[in-house]
Amino acid sequence: MSQLRTVQVLVGGGSAGSSAHVGSLAAGLVARGVHVTVCAPAELDHAYDFSGTGARFTPVPRRSDPAAVAALRTACLTADVVHAHGLHAAVRAALALGGRRVPLVVTWHARAHAEGARGRLVHLMERRAARAAAVVLGTTSELVDRARHRGARDARLSPVSAPVAHPPAPVHQDKARAELGAVGRSLIVSYGSLVPHHGYGMLLDAARVWRGLDPAPLLIIAGEGRERAALQRRIRDEELPVRIAGGRDDIAELLAVADLAVLSSRWEARSVLAQEALRLGVPLVATAVGGVPDLVGDAAELVPYGNAEALARAVVRLLGDPERRAELVAAGRAQAASWPTEDDTIAQVLSVYDELTQPLAASRTR
Repeated sequence: MSQLRTVQVLVGGGSAGSSAHVGSLAAGLVARGVHVTVCAPAELDHAYDFSGTGARFTPVPRRSDPAAVAALRTACLTADVVHAHGLHAAVRAALALGGRRVPLVVTWHARAHAEGARGRLVHLMERRAARAAAVVLGTTSELVDRARHRGARDARLSPVSAPVAHPPAPVHQDKARAELGAVGRSLIVSYGSLVPHHGYGMLLDAARVWRGLDPAPLLIIAGEGRERAALQRRIRDEELPVRIAGGRDDIAELLAVADLAVLSSRWEARSVLAQEALRLGVPLVATAVGGVPDLVGDAAELVPYGNAEALARAVVRLLGDPERRAELVAAGRAQAASWPTEDDTIAQVLSVYDELTQPLAASRTR
């Protein structure tokens, strides 16, 4: 068979985790001789350098209109397999393929949270995506079950490993902490887009509890998003020991000087923050939601989502217990060593592609 041609579709609200996964997958597939085209908004190529992987990059706008679908359809004309990442990407890829006999693979990275009319629309989109796909790859068992309930013909578990970050550049701990404003006090780090499902409102509630400590720990939240102004007002009005650091490209360096990492999300599949914290040996406090318990095992302190008091207690307890923090560091590194590697993920995806394209290749030779 000639060189396998794939199109990776990432449009309509891909998360940081799914964007990083597409970059990793594109690089791995190109290295294995696959022709890869990535279709995504232009700003994602600037942020994740899909072009730098050796893949062809085709800009597709975030908006969903006939012109955008037509651009995607053109990009998919010569594809042997189309692989969509996320719900919006899956629906738009299905529209672009328009019934052509090109296998569609869909990776569900996350679960959409919506109610009312929006919730009904999400339900319909999930059904459309699940039924259009030859194979749905769910990053957690919960998502695999959800895909099956929505009518997927073939749904499989595919735990996506976040790309391994380069080791953080050597930093002078005291100098770095001083620049962040954490002189003589503990430093807590969280990061992610500033949107409701990341639970930053609850995290600020917890910070209101631990601000009574002397000295009060400093919480750094790295990220941007539509909630920034509201969160900033709360921090100012309530005089919380919190700083929003905006978007940063040095998360590994930031985590490397932290005493704790905190994940406060309403739902996560395989949280990039959790993976990076455990790999780097940073004790983690996280909400017990979605795929987080399976991801971290016993290597993190887990608390219920929405319980700010439990979150604050866990943070305060760990900050006062260096032995427990050391236990979590060791357990975290052991847990991280058990996760699938990027090579494992790429091998599974290639296996799915081969499985789907071999019957088509055979039919073309008859």
